[in-house]
Amino acid sequence: MDERPEMELMSIPTTPRVSTPEILTPTGQRSPRSIRLGGSKDQTKSSWTPTSLISPRFLSPIGTPMKKVIVNMKGYLEEVGHITKLNPQDAWLPITESRNGNAHYAAFHNLNAGIGFQALLLPVAFSYLGWSWGIIALTIAYFWQLYTLWVLVQLHEAVPGKRYNRYVELAQAAFGERLGVWLALFPTVYLSAGTGTALILIGGETMKLFFQIVCGPACSSNPLTTVEWYLVFTSLSIVLSQLTNLNSIAGLSLVGAITAIVYCTIVWVLSVTQMRRPSMSYQPISSPTATASPFSIFNALGVIAFAFRGHNLALEIQATMPSTFKHPAHVPMWRGAKVAYTLIAMCVFPVAIGGFWAYGNLMPSSGILNALYGFHNHDISRGLLATTFLLVVFNCLSSYQIYSMPVFDSFEAGYTSRTNRPCSIWVRSGFRVLCGFISFFIGVAFPFLSSLAGLLGGVTLPVTFAYPCFMRALIRKPPKYSFSWYLNWTLGWLGIAFSLAFSAGGIWSTVNNGLKLRFFQSN
Repeated sequence: MDERPEMELMSIPTTPRVSTPEILTPTGQRSPRSIRLGGSKDQTKSSWTPTSLISPRFLSPIGTPMKKVIVNMKGYLEEVGHITKLNPQDAWLPITESRNGNAHYAAFHNLNAGIGFQALLLPVAFSYLGWSWGIIALTIAYFWQLYTLWVLVQLHEAVPGKRYNRYVELAQAAFGERLGVWLALFPTVYLSAGTGTALILIGGETMKLFFQIVCGPACSSNPLTTVEWYLVFTSLSIVLSQLTNLNSIAGLSLVGAITAIVYCTIVWVLSVTQMRRPSMSYQPISSPTATASPFSIFNALGVIAFAFRGHNLALEIQATMPSTFKHPAHVPMWRGAKVAYTLIAMCVFPVAIGGFWAYGNLMPSSGILNALYGFHNHDISRGLLATTFLLVVFNCLSSYQIYSMPVFDSFEAGYTSRTNRPCSIWVRSGFRVLCGFISFFIGVAFPFLSSLAGLLGGVTLPVTFAYPCFMRALIRKPPKYSFSWYLNWTLGWLGIAFSLAFSAGGIWSTVNNGLKLRFFQSN
């Protein structure tokens, strides 16, 4: 045979096909394909694809125009599994407009979302549950939510060619378009908005205590009221919320993570090193009636569930990372999450156990921080107390940003879908100011932090403990009656049952505290 046509075809220079880097696309959905130029023969044979036979040597007898068509088809077939469908609207929304996240950002965001003021309420739950049930419930909740977090990280790219960038999107893929929205939209928005409200409450009260400690006896005769401190905290939060997207607040998340670790450590160390009250007891707090007792226990368990909220942000955090066929986003996400939740365990367990050991059933309903100030404000230096309270304020300001981001994203998604254009700076600022003051007015109307925490934990418990198990069973479809099938369906239905019980306990506690507040105000 004459090999000249083959040699001529092989000598034609071909321009290498370079994929667009993910961070340069409107949404970062296009995954790059690694290309080796000038590599050795061993390098070019290191990978095999079903299109390997479509090569210039194999196609040598075919004319040049046909060869170009088929070679282009080869490149397309090789890219199929690497390309994700693009949604231009993602480039306009705060969660997905930046895709340059990494494992460090994942650790910062998960720490900022997973630890904070809610850890300070864990000794309150122990005061109703006692030693044994408190430790058992906290341990089970920790490992349960760690498993569901792993499930969410793995399901982020469960379908080739698509990334589920938001919790609601994954719920729609698992439960259907309409049912997924009904099941997931309310608890995720409620969790974000409710956490923002709780942050305003604890942040404003802590700022008030910080001012009292720093000012001391020299305080003016007309100090700011608690509601006015709520307003001050809300105003600061709104100013910081003008940062554009989730990646732009990575620095704030780092500040929030560091301050949370530091003040949790300070609080439990100071508590266990001080003298305990002689009237203290480790017996669980008894309710006045037999009917109220189970509701108090359910509310305490809801507080523990609320301590591990943050899964409604897992997919959103992972959406800020680039993802390629060889380097999927779940690898750095899980690496950062493991570091974050190891540090979270090193904070929540000592705070819960140390706080209950130090104060027992004398623990106030507002948490260990108020117990430290109420019992030992004269035993601890003012400088150390003021520093601790200031760290709590910084953490609340940082946590408010990451929990409000899904709410901002929902507002802006509705605007961009109707107008088919991105939000201007004034529209975006208006949405964030509106969200901040809505949370402020809710906080003024329901200033019951511990009750709000139990109710939040009950209503939003499926987001953390139940829905991810159902999603894995419905999307991955493990063999029926296998261990994975039993595990996910059992955990899912247990989570739904606990959610109903804890919500009832949270509602009872909220109503009960509201009646007590009105009674004291009337007298």
